[in-house]
Amino acid sequence: MRIYGVTGWKNAGKTGLMERLVAEITGRGYSVSTVKHAHHTFDVDHPGKDSHRHRVAGATEVILASRNRFALMHELRDADEPTLETLLQKLAPVDLVLVEGYKRDRHPKVEAFRAETGNALIAPGDPTIRAVASDVALDLDRPVFDLNDTRGIADFILSEVGL
Repeated sequence: MRIYGVTGWKNAGKTGLMERLVAEITGRGYSVSTVKHAHHTFDVDHPGKDSHRHRVAGATEVILASRNRFALMHELRDADEPTLETLLQKLAPVDLVLVEGYKRDRHPKVEAFRAETGNALIAPGDPTIRAVASDVALDLDRPVFDLNDTRGIADFILSEVGL
């Protein structure tokens, strides 16, 4: 499976870039799935709903399904967080998986960078970052795209993964 990441610090524009890349690449006829890492506790379920009640009762996994979609919720119950590799194995085959976050994993990535956040670039110390999408001009040893150049960034990623 081809995977490519979008990484960067908080408020760098990762999610917006991911959203635009998914639209651009699927618009070209490729199938795309995404994996998003969250550093905080999150819940896609709602207290009082049947699926939430199943989880609270102790179910390890709950599938919530309708004719439009299904969601699999897996409670870790103090087990270690699954690796990106483990999560990728749960996905159905697609042309490309775009991964948001997971900055320490070894897959190729584009770093989203906004100068106003005051964070340092990750790219200079990380060879897995193959390009930077920035809101300011940068002098780097790898390609730098305008953060809003979705088409150019998509072309770069697709070329990198052989699509």
